[in-house]
Amino acid sequence: MKSKSRKLAIAAIIAVAITSLSACGGKDKVADSATNGLPAVTANAGEAPTITAPAGTAPTTLQTQDIIVGTGTEVVASSTLTVHYTLMTWSDGKIIESSWSGGQPATFPLSGVIAGWQQGLPGTKVGGRRLLVIPADLGYGPNGSGPIGPNETLIFVVDIIGVS
Repeated sequence: MKSKSRKLAIAAIIAVAITSLSACGGKDKVADSATNGLPAVTANAGEAPTITAPAGTAPTTLQTQDIIVGTGTEVVASSTLTVHYTLMTWSDGKIIESSWSGGQPATFPLSGVIAGWQQGLPGTKVGGRRLLVIPADLGYGPNGSGPIGPNETLIFVVDIIGVS
């Protein structure tokens, strides 16, 4: 009988410890994207994301992952969006631009941006943060654009602030 009580007490302690550890999400909560080969992204709503530099070969197809699932209005192909975003290039892991650093979100029709955004953002909701890994053929292609070189895979982290 003592052995059974002891085992139950140990099981209870382990259960409490696991529950306590799983509830310890710190301020710098990181999405579990690195396990599938994508850069890890912080999930701190309302704050600029931190993105780990990618490793390995860039994906050849569009990759999307919700870092924070929004609960507001859903993005559709005809939406005009207000977003904060950060852009990193896969080849060197450098941040190319970020609306966060200017302090102002960007507003534009979804139909007016690169194909990777047009295909990767519908279904996201206001309040959400989505990671997009966009191959060159859905980005800026063989010509590149400004600081983005030819055939560059793009990493965007996009926070949906408004949809109309």
